[in-house]
Amino acid sequence: MQKRVSILSIGAHAGDAEIATGLALAHHVNLGRKVAICHLTLGEKGHPKLSPEDYAKQKRDEAMAAADVIGAEFYALPYRDGELTVCDDLRLAICDVIRDCRPDVILTHWKESVHKDHITCNNCVPDAMFYAATAGFERVMPPHQVKSLYFAENWEDYQDFVPELYIEINEDDVALWEKMVKKYALFRGDIVKFPYIDYYKSLARVRGIEVYSKLATAFAVPPGARRRRAKSLSK
Repeated sequence: MQKRVSILSIGAHAGDAEIATGLALAHHVNLGRKVAICHLTLGEKGHPKLSPEDYAKQKRDEAMAAADVIGAEFYALPYRDGELTVCDDLRLAICDVIRDCRPDVILTHWKESVHKDHITCNNCVPDAMFYAATAGFERVMPPHQVKSLYFAENWEDYQDFVPELYIEINEDDVALWEKMVKKYALFRGDIVKFPYIDYYKSLARVRGIEVYSKLATAFAVPPGARRRRAKSLSK
């Protein structure tokens, strides 16, 4: 029986998907939905003391533990941190993940970032969606068309980010998200002192205020998704 998830979150490095889209993932898991997480790299070069090989092992264990918290399907592609390139090899690898878990929605990085791997991820995902939907690209799994693509709000991907889609969340969602991200030493503050958890909790409060809600998580949308059709401007 083929897998089927509501949401696939694709991050350039292990931890990106959880920290930037995790509140939305936790919210949908609490609604009874199935989700998946795909890491293009393990982010193995980000430790000031451990070798990339040793940190890769740690990050893989952390990523798997984080996925287990929310029961997410887990994918880790074999690319190297800082070395992602825009190419068909990467597009087709993402295509295969899409065809395997068959999501309704994909969440990924915004197009502007301080990290080149985030930009590469953003560039490749739309093409991977096209490949996944097109029968002419013969792969192991049959074609699958994703309904929607949204871009996550990330402190490294802030330039020109405009929040347009707000998802209301609650304290239970935040608690589940925090349990998930604390599987990473990075987010617990054991590696760097950037207050990841405080930052995203505060951001959720700000986004909630903007839409007259207690808490929310926000996404940017592709240009085509901004189009609306109506028969009248009044009811």
